[in-house]
Amino acid sequence: MLRMVDLIQKKRDGQALTKRETTWMIDHYTQGEIPDYQMAAWAMAVYFQGMTMAETADLTMAMVASGQQIDLSSISGIKVDKHSTGGVGDKVTIILAPLVASFGVPVAKMSGRGLGHTGGTLDKLESIQGFQVEQTQQNFVDQVKDIGISVIGQSDELVKADKLLYALRDVTATVDIIPLIASSIMSKKIAAGSDAILLDVTVGSGAFMKNLEDARVLAQTMVDLGNAVGRQTVAVITDMRQPLGTTIGNRLEIAESLAILEGAGSPQLRQFIAELAQMLLQLGGVSKSLDEILAHLSNGAALEKFKQLVVAQGGDVTELLTTPEHQTAFSKVVLSQQSGYLTAFDALTAGHLAMRAGAGRATKSDVLDLDAGLRLFKKIGDQVVKGEPLFEIVYNHADFDADQAAAQMLAAVSISEEKIKLKEIVEIIK
Repeated sequence: MLRMVDLIQKKRDGQALTKRETTWMIDHYTQGEIPDYQMAAWAMAVYFQGMTMAETADLTMAMVASGQQIDLSSISGIKVDKHSTGGVGDKVTIILAPLVASFGVPVAKMSGRGLGHTGGTLDKLESIQGFQVEQTQQNFVDQVKDIGISVIGQSDELVKADKLLYALRDVTATVDIIPLIASSIMSKKIAAGSDAILLDVTVGSGAFMKNLEDARVLAQTMVDLGNAVGRQTVAVITDMRQPLGTTIGNRLEIAESLAILEGAGSPQLRQFIAELAQMLLQLGGVSKSLDEILAHLSNGAALEKFKQLVVAQGGDVTELLTTPEHQTAFSKVVLSQQSGYLTAFDALTAGHLAMRAGAGRATKSDVLDLDAGLRLFKKIGDQVVKGEPLFEIVYNHADFDADQAAAQMLAAVSISEEKIKLKEIVEIIK
């Protein structure tokens, strides 16, 4: 007979749990038969002793089995999914998903909400009037069959064990353990049913992983997990030392995404999205050049697919196209104090400022101001002239201290005579 105390001791002493032990532990924890204090002790033992790849795979699949699994087999073709470990100004899914779907590759995407500096993909989509992110499993499948794309919220019935375990890790200082991060992410991706997965592992001040070595280990662990269970999986490590694109905030990022889908916007962001799309298309069995992919951002093909997505999920396309951005009650433009080139930009500071302006949540119960955030007029490598606008903070709350925020934003950037260039994709891991 298995006992949790024995499994805690085994892991504490650096031994690997068997598949039977791991499955028993997750099953009994999900059923409420193992108390939180014992599960917390196991998580802390993992923190200090780590897990083997086999243990991590066993844990991942036990968590997959703990809840509902989405069956996408009735949808023809190779179904693809994309996951990002998150970052400041990360609007990739909103552009990438319709772009890939415009080539006929089905995109079945379950996304999350944001907790921290800005809203998640779902919050951004909900800034579109009428857009419904909560859909039944059948509606999700039917929509992908019909238009080739759906982006919805994750069901509470999906990977029940992960929800319980993550809440526990969050309050016991055991979140930042690579095997547990990897199993948490991959259990949800596997349960969501897609055949192929592209993982965007961000690294830098605005990302969960702060250094390249940890990002590499996490990316490789997740790729190995996906491939081990028959999901073709590729990871890209991307630079998050500065915010992605030129906006931070929910409706602001929708407006920027719309501009990219209309063939305008930041050339760097457009190129980055095209490179990710090329990889995701390859996973979906379609080979396209970057020029062919970029053409879908300028000829209306990706935009049309995005409009189909918005309409299918109840969104008001007319309102979105006529008023991409919403006016806020207040704004504060931050001017450069010197001339030169922007050489550093602390993404985390910008993200936290956007959160305080109303664009993000400090707690799960916080209500977002979907129109608040930051516009960025300069990025790393850009030339700056003294007195030129660097940022604009837009907000609706009269008690927000814009002067203090402006000073913090100025402190978050460095300007010098040196011109440097960042490349978004640092490495590709297969």
